[in-house]
Amino acid sequence: MTGIPRTHPRYHSLIARENIVEGVNKGITSMQGLVAQGRGECFDYLLGERTLPSALLAEKIASALLLLADRPVISVNGNTSALVPEKMVELASVTGASLEVNLFHRTEERVSRIISHLKSFGATCVLGARGNGRLDLEHARAIVDQEGIYSADVVLVPLEDGDRCQKLVEMGKTVIAIDLNPFSRTSKTATLTVVDNVSRAMANLIHYSREFENCNHEELGEIAGDFDNATFLSDAVEELMENLKNQ
Repeated sequence: MTGIPRTHPRYHSLIARENIVEGVNKGITSMQGLVAQGRGECFDYLLGERTLPSALLAEKIASALLLLADRPVISVNGNTSALVPEKMVELASVTGASLEVNLFHRTEERVSRIISHLKSFGATCVLGARGNGRLDLEHARAIVDQEGIYSADVVLVPLEDGDRCQKLVEMGKTVIAIDLNPFSRTSKTATLTVVDNVSRAMANLIHYSREFENCNHEELGEIAGDFDNATFLSDAVEELMENLKNQ
């Protein structure tokens, strides 16, 4: 990995780029993931490369929803496996969620590599290899594990494809998306959208999940409360437009 001094003003962004490139070299991230990373960087830059107060509230609610779930699942793709593998393993441990590999550009080799990669960070069981369930989609994202995403009640989908997000919602699942683009189909169709960089979001989810892990069902329900996802999206759009005006 290229030597990048911590004093560099874009240190975290550059490290993320290096991690994605390393993921491609390891065979866990697709080449198309490089494009997706660049798009995300653009929106993060426009949002000020910080967690908005509304995003922090969404992360707090998301943590409560994961802890309330009977069968929570964290979906893993090539980019997240390169960017935040240790955070996904830790969040799964704290919330009791399963990890499941789900890829648009799916090969059995990539699935196997990602499972091994996550296990190297301490994951004990990672789903996604069986592929014995199917969503109503016409691409490889449809392939899921019956005991994982297919039967989950809450699914956390960082860096998601919009059509799968929509199908999961139509199946009656609570879908928590992490997406820096407040205009995306994923952001608009998810039950709850966290408009934040995936690394910051996962760190905050871990923090709040640890804070709430001893709360009872009623207390978690009060934390989750009644929320309107459109409010989180409109707040992000307002921040984005304000930053553009102030350039």
